[in-house]
Amino acid sequence: MNAVQIRSAEQALSVGTWLIVCGAMLYSVLTVTPLMRAHTPDAWDWTAPILPIVVDAAVVIVVRLDSVLARLGGEGGRWPVVLRWMTGIMTLALNTADSALRKDLVGVAVHAVAPLLLIVTSETGLAYRRAITAAVNGLQERERAERRRREQEARERAEEAEEAERRKADEEERRERERREFDAKLAREQREHEAALAREQAEREERRERAEREARERLEREREQQRQALERREREAAEKAERERQEAAEKAARERREREERAARERAALLAAGPVNGKQSEEQARRTVAAAFAAGVPVRQAAELCGWSVGWVSTRYQELRDTTPTSAAALEGASR
Repeated sequence: MNAVQIRSAEQALSVGTWLIVCGAMLYSVLTVTPLMRAHTPDAWDWTAPILPIVVDAAVVIVVRLDSVLARLGGEGGRWPVVLRWMTGIMTLALNTADSALRKDLVGVAVHAVAPLLLIVTSETGLAYRRAITAAVNGLQERERAERRRREQEARERAEEAEEAERRKADEEERRERERREFDAKLAREQREHEAALAREQAEREERRERAEREARERLEREREQQRQALERREREAAEKAERERQEAAEKAARERREREERAARERAALLAAGPVNGKQSEEQARRTVAAAFAAGVPVRQAAELCGWSVGWVSTRYQELRDTTPTSAAALEGASR
């Protein structure tokens, strides 16, 4: 029998025991309560179920603690036995008392079934649990012995494997020592060969670096020459651009002076004409008003010069103020 079967049997015993205990408790309460009510004053009839409940509670305590002690393999002494039998006898007496007082033997036998079954089930369940505990302990002891045996065999196999590993390690160490000696010889020869190669490589590197250094120096000289040539061309281009800018500025200034002189001559000619008898054409009047505005001539005098009304001249003056031209520009615009 394995641990699963033992747990299943113990569970079945526990469930069956508690079914019998609960059924007996319920039956006892229903049987004893009328008896207690018949022997209790009417004012205290409500206390009739208390006694069977108290007795049945003691039964529950006994069954529960017996199961715990049996599982642990312990003994509670004589007092649990006294309590178990006392509660059983009390339950039997209370359940059969009413029938016994009426001298009903059949009723006594019928009402004695549940208490007797409860008493016997308690004792039997205790014996079963102790037997199950002993069986479980024996099974655990056998498992521990089997585990110790397997551990001993495992230790022996481990010792044998360790001995084999030690012998193998010694052999490997010997081979490793020989291999190290051979490798050391090869390494020494390899180092000598590499040293010779390194010397040759160093000589080649030195020649290559010398050639590269000479090439860099030559390249730097060429770059310096190119940079100087570029700077010379940039300087010449800047000087040429400066000369062209100065010539353009002088030309622009000369043209501006010429325009200003031409505008001044035109303005002077227009203003020197004096008041007209008639009315100038609109284009001629606009040029005259522009010249008068540039010279700072009052509006009325400008109206006399062109022959147009003061209001028309005031409007032209306002337009010229809005555009904010200089007198020369205004005259040139009017002439165009």
